Parts: sequence; C-alpha cells; structure tokens
Amino acid sequence: MKPRITVLTLGVDNLEKSLQFYRDGLGLPTEGIVGQEFEHGAVAFFDLQGGLKLAIWKRQDIAHDAQIKQTVSSPTEFTIGHNVESKEEVDRVMEQVKQAGAVITVPPHETFWGGYSGYFQDPDGHLWEVVWNPHWDFNA
Repeated sequence: MKPRITVLTLGVDNLEKSLQFYRDGLGLPTEGIVGQEFEHGAVAFFDLQGGLKLAIWKRQDIAHDAQIKQTVSSPTEFTIGHNVESKEEVDRVMEQVKQAGAVITVPPHETFWGGYSGYFQDPDGHLWEVVWNPHWDFNA
C-alpha cells in the first residue's frame, strides 16, 4: 500500500447542518451535497490542500455501504489536526469555529512540548485540534 490518502470521511447525523458548519462557518470550499438521487448516496466534499478531500456522509449510510452495524461513536476515536503558522492564527481559527457553533473543549494554550493549541468539536462531536508546532516547517 502506498501512502496515498485522498479522502477523509466524517460520519454525521445531520448532513445539512454539517454542510452549513464546514462551508459557511469554517469557509471550506464545496459544491454542496451531491448524490441525492441515490439511496444512501448523499454526501458533500470539501477541497483541502494538495488534492485531499474532506467528506461528510450520514453515519447510517456509511454503515449501509460498509455492511456493518452502526454503533455508538466516541469523540476520542481520532482527532483531526489543523496546523497553522502562528499562535495568533490558532487564536483566530478558534474564534472562527466558536462563532460557527463549535464546542470549544480546550481553549488555546501553551503546550507542554513547546507548541500552542486548542481543541473543538464539530456539530457531530468530531474532535479537531488547531495547533501551531514550532518544530514543523510546512506550506500552509
């Protein structure tokens, strides 16, 4: 297997509410909900860096497609890291997500390892970390 991840899909309970959060609240580019003409097919894709896509798809439709039973989710199953270029940008993004309706679980703060970060949850409880890492040099 080559290290080639192209889509990260989040299971959501309310597709329209999540679309509004990511498109209108966070400003992620999207064509909106597509695939509504197919049973279990409604999904929205957001363009991220380097061709990576973020998708939101109803949890029940993911369970149907994967042929597994839908179970209770936990926000600690994984986190999504949004790396930024400065402490000030962490503060700005955290304020933006707060205004968009996110639940701030940890306000921006100095970390034990020398960085600066904060955590928030989206409308479905997915956990995001907004982080500045002084040890990483990246193209934003």
